This record gives sequence, C-alpha cells and structure tokens, in this order.
Amino acid sequence: MEIEAIFLDLGNTLRFVKKDAQYQADARQKITELVGSNEDPGVFCAKVDERYKEYRKWAFEHMREAPEAELWTRWLAPEFPVEKIAPLGEELTYQYRRANGIRVLVENGVEVVDTLYRRGYTLGIISNLISTREIPEWLNNDGLGHYFKSVVLSSVLGIRKPDPEIYLTAARQAGVSPDRCAYVGDNLKRDVTGTRTSGFGMSIIMLEEDELKDAEINEDNRPDAIIIRFDELLGLFPGSPRVNAEKLFSL
Repeated sequence: MEIEAIFLDLGNTLRFVKKDAQYQADARQKITELVGSNEDPGVFCAKVDERYKEYRKWAFEHMREAPEAELWTRWLAPEFPVEKIAPLGEELTYQYRRANGIRVLVENGVEVVDTLYRRGYTLGIISNLISTREIPEWLNNDGLGHYFKSVVLSSVLGIRKPDPEIYLTAARQAGVSPDRCAYVGDNLKRDVTGTRTSGFGMSIIMLEEDELKDAEINEDNRPDAIIIRFDELLGLFPGSPRVNAEKLFSL
C-alpha cells in the first residue's frame, strides 16, 4: 500500500530540547510566583518534577492525558487551593515545559517538511504532550501551520500513544485511510505498537547512532524503517502516489 500521509512525532523527532540556564530559571521563577509558593524556585520545581514522575506512571498505565487543570490540582500542586490553581493550569503547564529548555526544530526540519509537502504528501503531527497551548502557538509563530492538515495532541484528545484511537483520529482529520499513513517517531515500543494496532501502513523510527547501537530490536518492536537523520525521510518518500498519478495523467 502506497503512503499518502506522513505523521510526525514532536519530541526527539521534529523538535529537540536545548538547555538554556537563564531561560529555564525564568520559567521556574514564573511557576513559583503563579502558585504563590515561598520556596526557592529550584527547590519547588524539583518537588514538582518528582510528582510529575508519578503522574507519568499513571498516564502510561491508563493511556490517558489529564486536562491541565487536573494535572496541577491533583498531581503537581495539590497543596494549593483548587480554585486558585485550576484557572492557571494552561499557563503553569506552558511554563513547566519551558523549565526543561528551549524547543528547537530538528536540523533541516523546515526544508524536509516543505519538500514532503511539495511532493504531495498530506502531513500531520501526533504527539503525547501535556500542553494545549505550546504547539498551536509555535506553529503559528514559526509560520509552519499550513503544512500540517492534522495536529493531534494527547493534551487535547485526552488519550495517549500507543492507544490506537489517537492515530485513527489523526487519519480521519487528514482524510486518509490508515493503511496509507506513515508515522515517524523515536520510541521503538510505543510508536511501533501504536502504528501497528491502528493499522497504519508504515512505522519509521528515528534514533541517534549511539541509541541505535544499544537498541534491542525484535519482532514486537521492529519498525518498517530506521533513520538516523531527519532528512533521510526524503529518500523514503519520493512523492505521493496521488501527485505522481496526476503528473502521469497530464503528460
């Protein structure tokens, strides 16, 4: 089955985290001010980090993403008044993501996305993400939104990969049959399982060379292709069958 749509993961695929001490410190300071804590921002956010680990265990187990208000009132800052914290959930989550560093586009990211788009592929994003604000804002600010017909985030849908419904929702939004969709991610277990159970036609995993050397690949987690560089996607996807058919018809 030929591929018509390509969906991209975000973290460690389309974007990477770049550490910046001042940027991260400013975000931790903002979080502390928002909740009204008197603790040192580093100390308070270290406590939040430990609580987030517990939340992640719950999220993975249930394949669910909690709404931002619930994330903070139930998991990350339960000692503060719910009526104060709940309305701040979106901003707190946005700042918490910033506290990890600056998100930067993968090398040659724009060029690859633009080329795939011009080759006629329908493009989309599927990502586990706790923030509802970050990605729409980023796509708008960087002028990338028009490339992606379907953007499905666990924070908005409420479910996480590898639940097949997150993939199927993205395919429906794109208007492409799942078996004509490919997914590019970075997790051999979660991303391969998700694409298989949803009936996607192809799974691609991007790993750094050191990660690939240490990877344990078996029949359960073997993707259809493994790449090291993002621009290797151009070799895998020379052109949409729909566009190629249109070109042939026009001759």
